[in-house]
Order: sequence, then C-alpha cells, then structure tokens
Amino acid sequence: MKTLDVITIGRSSVDLYGAQVGGRLEDMSSFHKYIGGSPTNMAAGTARLGLKSAVITRVGDEHMGRFIREQLQSEGVDTRGVITDPERLTALVILGIRDQEQFPLIFYRENCADMALHADDIDPDFISDARSVVATGTHLSNPRTEAAVIKALRLAHEQGSRTALDIDYRPNLWGLSGHGDGENRFIASDAVTAKLQSTLHLFDLIVGTEEEFHIAGGTTDTIAALRAVRAVTNATLVCKRGPMGAVAFTSDISDCLDDGQSGPGFPIEVFNVLGAGDGFMSGLLKGWLDNEDWPTALTYANACGAFAVSRHGCAPAYPSWTELQVFLKRGVKTPALRKDAELEQIHWATNRKGDWPTMRVFAFDHRMQMQDLLGATPEKIAAFKELCLQACAEVAQDRKGYGLLCDWRLGRDALFKAVGQGLWIGRPVELPGSRPLQIEEELGPDFGGLSEWPLEHVVKCLCFYHPDDSAETRAEQEATVTRLFHAARRNGLEFLLEVIPSKAGPVGDETTARVIQRFYDLGVYPDWWKLEPMTSAAAWQATCEAIERNDAHTRGIVVLGLGATEAELADSFNVAAHYPLVKGFAVGRTIFAEHAAAYMLDEITAKDAVSRMTDSYARLCKYWDIAREKGGI
Repeated sequence: MKTLDVITIGRSSVDLYGAQVGGRLEDMSSFHKYIGGSPTNMAAGTARLGLKSAVITRVGDEHMGRFIREQLQSEGVDTRGVITDPERLTALVILGIRDQEQFPLIFYRENCADMALHADDIDPDFISDARSVVATGTHLSNPRTEAAVIKALRLAHEQGSRTALDIDYRPNLWGLSGHGDGENRFIASDAVTAKLQSTLHLFDLIVGTEEEFHIAGGTTDTIAALRAVRAVTNATLVCKRGPMGAVAFTSDISDCLDDGQSGPGFPIEVFNVLGAGDGFMSGLLKGWLDNEDWPTALTYANACGAFAVSRHGCAPAYPSWTELQVFLKRGVKTPALRKDAELEQIHWATNRKGDWPTMRVFAFDHRMQMQDLLGATPEKIAAFKELCLQACAEVAQDRKGYGLLCDWRLGRDALFKAVGQGLWIGRPVELPGSRPLQIEEELGPDFGGLSEWPLEHVVKCLCFYHPDDSAETRAEQEATVTRLFHAARRNGLEFLLEVIPSKAGPVGDETTARVIQRFYDLGVYPDWWKLEPMTSAAAWQATCEAIERNDAHTRGIVVLGLGATEAELADSFNVAAHYPLVKGFAVGRTIFAEHAAAYMLDEITAKDAVSRMTDSYARLCKYWDIAREKGGI
C-alpha cells in the first residue's frame, strides 16, 4: 500500500522577502525568511491540505539547508528525499513587492545544491511509495537534473502512479536573460519549446499560465499553443488565467478557452502574485488526488491561489484544509483576505508549528520573589536559573511535553541555553506585580522588542484582571493586553495569557469564564491560557466552555501553582485533568522556592540544588500523568 500521496521534485531555496511593501528592492532594509522553490512550496501546500507529501531535492550542508529540512518537517512533509549536498550551498532568492504588478526577484542559484540533483538520487522504492510524482520545468533545463526527473517519472509510470508537470517557466533559469531579470515570465525560445515537448508525453496532468503554454506550444496564440501541446500528450491540460480563474481540457482543445471545464474564481485584492501558482497547484493536486471532478479541483486551486496573492510570502500564505473549507462555505467578506480577522485567526491557529498535547512546565520566570531572597544578587539569580534549566532538561530527557518559563532580565543565559533542546519555552513580559498591567522595559514603548525574540519563545503575560474592576482599570489593562497580542502575532510569536482574578477580587464559578469571554470579545485569541487551579467542577466547566465557544483551535490551558504544596497541587491536578482542554501545568515555587533560598545563602551546592529540583519536578510530572490517566484522557 502506498503511504504517500505526492512526491514533488526539483527546486528548493530560502526566500528572503522584503518586509517593506511599495518600495524598490534596492531600498529594502529587512526581510522575512521562508522556504521557497515551486516543488518545495507545493510539498508544504499539499501537506497543509491533508495530503501525505514528500519532496526530492538537494540542500546545502549549512544553516539554510537545515532550515528548509526543519521547516518541511514542521509542515508534515516527508524529507527522506531531501539530500544534503556537502559541496554546494542552498539556493537563495531575494524578492520584493513593488506594487500590484511589479514583484522584483533575484535568483542566487550559481552551482546551487538542488541543481546537482542526480539520477542516482532517485530511489525506486521511494517513488513506488507515492500515488503521484510532480515535476516542475526548471529541472528540465539541465541534463543532470533532467535525467533525475525523467527517471522518477518513468518509475512512477511503471508502478501505476500519476504524474504531473507545473511548467513553471522562468526564462532566466533557462539562461535566456540576466540575473536582474528574474521577474520576467516569458521569452520565446525554440530550444526551450523543443525540450519541453520532448517530455510532455510523460505526464498525466500539465499545468501552466497562458505564457507557459506559449513556451510549451511554441506560439503566443494560446489556443494554438494548447493544441500543439495536445498533439504530443494525452494529459489533462489546465490553463491558469489569472483573475478569470482556470480551465481544464481533458480531450480536444476547442476554439475558445471558456469552453474548458472551470471552477469559480474569487474577487480578491492582489497583494503578492509570487508563489500564487504553487498555491494553485497545491489545491489542484488535492482535488485531483482525491478524485474530485475538475470544477471542484479547480475551485480548490483558485481558492488556494486567492489566499496566496492576498498574503506576504509563498508557502506561509497557503491555507490549511480547515481554513479552505471555512472560506469555501463562507465566501469573500473582504477582498484583502489578509485583513479578514476570522480567516487570519484560523490560518494562524491551524498552521502553527509543533504539537503539545501534554504540558509539564517548570516555571522559574519569577523576578520579584527571587530578588527578595536573602543573599540574592543578579549574578546569583542568573546562575540559579541555569540550574533550574538543568533540572528541567534532566527530567525531560529529550522527550516531548516538557518546558519552562524563564525571564530575560535575570535569566538571559538560561534562555540562550534552552534554545534547541526541544523544550517548550515561555518568556514573561509583564512587570512583576504590576496592576494595572505594565510591560518590561526591554520590549520598548511600542513592544518593538518582540522583533528580536527567537520564534520558539512564547510571549507570556500575567494580568491581575477581574471583571468587577473599575472601568478605568479594565480599559487600561485591556488596551495593554490587546496591543501585546497583536504585536506577538505581527512577529510570529505564540501568546500565553495568564489571568488570576482571585488576586484582584472575590471569585465564583463564572468569574474566570467571564474574564476569558471578555478578552475574546476584544479580539484577543491566546494560543495558551494559564489559569489558577479551580476545585469546582462547575468553574472548570464554565471556563472550558467559554474557550471552546470562541476558539475551536486553542492550544489549551496550563494550570499554575500559586506556591501550593505538592499535595495541594496533586489534588488540583486530579480535578483539572478530567478536562481535555487542560494540557498540563506550569509550576514554579513549589519546585524551587526552598532550594533557591538555601542556594542564595550558600547553604547548598549547585549540584544539590539541581538534584533536589529534579526530584520535585519529576514528582509533579508523575502526579500529572497519574491524574490524567485517572481522568481517562
């Protein structure tokens, strides 16, 4: 039985997208980094739509090559076919958005890794594992890469798999124009036409724009070009027509493009056409491989293309299957899809990286409490936080489901060391004890400091908020949390909101639920909620219902400790663990308080502190796991 739906083959690159929109590429001052290259984009795009995808390509043995591999894996793409080339660098593309019609780009592909793809890189067993193989035109431009593509296609046919071609014509990648002409989409060439036509019989599906069929057919008359392609292949031909959608021809080409099978287009604002074809192809492949009729497959394709042209970047713009279904059911509400709050929330929540079904978090982000300890100095606190990290890592043992909360002001070195260990990392931003909420100075008055954060850090904000606060206090805290939430999203960072209403007023079974509902009403959708333990089933029920009612894709809840004893926490775990939305705990003082006090006074060694905290943290993890098992989850 085949375990893969699609293998794409060909280009892979790192795309550096200019962050400033409307300026010249010469004037760009900052860039966003994404995966790129049509086959790589399509592998990610189809994975988001639920297909089991893989890619065959080469990347360099360096940071950019590892970036591509890791990003693909985070998207759920099988990377067995991603070969590390020890001699060549990963390809690079620099792109910009000048206006609705100009999208300058420069390809850095001189002797790049993916153009060293060789026929020996094609594993027959790997090809046999897929229902389809998809190639793109660039890798037909070089004898070595062409041999690899042809081998993969022939193996696919021998094994009864489908084959597809995205013509993906870039004249300067065929050596027809200079490095500064990357934006050009068409230059006539008899040599390119002949090369393409020599391979077209190998495909069951061929996809291209009108200009791409012009090069494949050898004429700028679109109907004549399609007929020239039809003369050498029986493949279904799908011609993309920009805002007019696309048409599919399964047999003879009629006199009018409108006679082909089509799906509805979508009236959206064009923001960025780069990568739109790969998004279109991802949707088309989903429909094709799910055996949908062509109007349905083209509807998927047009919708995915619409998302792509409305957002920044290529692969990051492509929708998840959930997002696509919502869009097709609901339709266009605003032509600028990137400004549609409902769709953007679903896009963010359904394309987040990583999976955290269980959360066992050691919280040592405390600043005020540690500074108040006898003998404490900034240097000693920093050293102790590194010991906390050691204890956390020792319990985790490289297993998933473990993490930490640590601050930057006193725990910077621990944060540096935590990166890359597979731990969930939360980082607080609130000024300790502040009410109304104030934010640490490191973020700056506009929270611009978040732009310096590693993407694996989660923005954690504690707000002492109560629904019965004065209107002035509520308004001030709500404004700060709302600004912070949007700043986190703008910088691609997950957001954890911790609320402790009991520190601000009396609480009942509905209090926390009311707080949660208020923030959702303000448009704040935390990835995580951190909540104080509740012993009432009614309170937990109301809280979970409030979250699920507003956000079907939330990461979930972690329970805080509030300095409780281990026995008290075990009891609270037994209650919380019955609710699937509660993923675990984030506890600190119960683990470290006694040992921190002794360490600051030099009453215990660093080794003793690590050993004791390891034991305590491990016990709490065990309590949670037992409670979860009792809860039947």
